[in-house]
Amino acid sequence: MMVLLFGMISFVTNLAAPMGVVVKAQFDASNFLGMLGNFMNFLAYAVMGIPAGKLLEKVGYKNTALLAILIGFVGVLIQYLSGIAESFAIYLLGAFVAGGSMTMLNTVVNPMLNTLGGGGKKGNQLIQIGGSFNSLMGTSVPILVGMLVGEVTKNTAIKDVNPVLFIAMGIFALVGIVLWTVKIPQPQVDGHDIDGNESVWSFRHFVLGAVGIFIYVGIEIGVPGTMMLWLADAAASGLDPATAASTAGVVAGTYWFLMLIGRFVGASIGGKVSSRAMLTVVSAVGLLLVAMAIIASPENTVNIPVFQSSTSGLSLGQAEVPVNAMYLVLVGLCTSIMWGGIFNLAVEGLGKYVAVASGIFMTMVVGGGILPLVQNAIADSMGYITSYWVIIGGLAYLLFYALIGSKVTKRADGKAV
Repeated sequence: MMVLLFGMISFVTNLAAPMGVVVKAQFDASNFLGMLGNFMNFLAYAVMGIPAGKLLEKVGYKNTALLAILIGFVGVLIQYLSGIAESFAIYLLGAFVAGGSMTMLNTVVNPMLNTLGGGGKKGNQLIQIGGSFNSLMGTSVPILVGMLVGEVTKNTAIKDVNPVLFIAMGIFALVGIVLWTVKIPQPQVDGHDIDGNESVWSFRHFVLGAVGIFIYVGIEIGVPGTMMLWLADAAASGLDPATAASTAGVVAGTYWFLMLIGRFVGASIGGKVSSRAMLTVVSAVGLLLVAMAIIASPENTVNIPVFQSSTSGLSLGQAEVPVNAMYLVLVGLCTSIMWGGIFNLAVEGLGKYVAVASGIFMTMVVGGGILPLVQNAIADSMGYITSYWVIIGGLAYLLFYALIGSKVTKRADGKAV
């Protein structure tokens, strides 16, 4: 059930970006407004990050998870009702409520999987399995939405993707019932206060790492989210209007699939390669790929392997897209291992401050809403491809952090650096 919840975090979170294509069509909205639902989803992290941690200390892991599941069900239900009411405001409310649920679940799932595995290598293995299922669910969402929407027209509406919303509500209900009826172990909650004049903010490498998390999540969401809006816009991408939405969905799904592959590779070499080296390489390669996407002519097309739908189900096929999209899809291999690298570098030497740092990281996830919103405001005024200069700036910062900013200048245990 915890692994399933880990997947649901990705399923609901990654529903926001492809829903932007639907909302943009139904309400004749701009790219900025199309990405506003994604912003509301991630805004909840900034609002709920600290309260979720306090709730965890007060009522425990099981009750927090149950409440999060209930809130998540309500959030998706509100999005479904927004389709009936044909209300953009109600849709935004649903996205925010669902985001609050994801914040709460994120505070529960990782330590629960670690506890269920008995800690150590087995606990870490369960977390890696959960992370892989998280990526798998993230891969499925844009594909499902693209399959259901098909051709994007002025008649495209939220009701067209109701089956995806029903799937989400069904899994929430199933997991909620199971968790309600079974007894689960309670991890130790460290609710101690930190004393003295020193705080976690006095560690330079942590502060720069927190900014890195903010930027990283914005990159992870902005690259495929904006790409999907671009490809679904047949006038801008040059794709066939009848298949542009489904193509956009499967191409974006391939980005998340490459993240899954990248996480498997990262887990296999993580014991031999330092976090600094891994983050340096993927940031530099990501910079190169996005730069090539900006420079390349969209008139040049290429066939890339994708998961496609047919009468017999999903199968491996090919999609002809502008070469720019291929470069952007490959960025998924780079973003896949960035979170772990940034986190490990940022908490180095923090000692007793690690718990507080983890809570702050959860709040900084709001970058996944803010950066894509900025990027799509630029897309509205200057074009989709030009908007990827925002991603260039973010990747340049992560490269700086890997090479310079992550250097530990002091440690909480007072040992010499």
